[in-house]
Amino acid sequence: MKLLIDFFPIILFFAAFKVWDIYVATGVAIAATIIQIVWLRMHQGKVEPMQWLSLGVIVVFGGATILAHDETFIKWKPTVLYWLMGGTLLVGQVLFRKNLLKSLMASQMQLPEPAWRAMNWSWIVFFGFMGILNIWVASNYDTDTWVNFKLFGGLGLMIAFVVAQAAFLSRYMKAEDVQVDVPPEA
Repeated sequence: MKLLIDFFPIILFFAAFKVWDIYVATGVAIAATIIQIVWLRMHQGKVEPMQWLSLGVIVVFGGATILAHDETFIKWKPTVLYWLMGGTLLVGQVLFRKNLLKSLMASQMQLPEPAWRAMNWSWIVFFGFMGILNIWVASNYDTDTWVNFKLFGGLGLMIAFVVAQAAFLSRYMKAEDVQVDVPPEA
């Protein structure tokens, strides 16, 4: 369910673009993100900081797209979001000497400090790369190709990165003891 809620705005953006155009799709994405935030607030009682950030970026860049009738703004939105996320991790690491991923995820998994550091830097690099790749696709291909890349390419690269990250981190994870109840022999 969480995955559906997370991808709700992008799926609706994609569908609206295929039926109408980039401007209608942008309005749909803004509305869907607002609905997503309201739903999360009502059903979970809280909204993650990154979801608030995403709302702010879609409202600003989506609003500029609709008001200026210029699709360039919405094409920059993923890059701005990627770079804000990567920049936040970078500033946390370099300026404050704090690994923000560890702060967010330490209660969910135990890793040695070098693994946390490697994970943090890999996300910084990945977000930087994704921002550059988004701008490259937006600048060199038509809007239809960019929208397809935004959904399928971006999502595919994110899944591949997470799988690679999981494979890297698996060497540091401890297998939980599994107890099997064996019936006594007769």
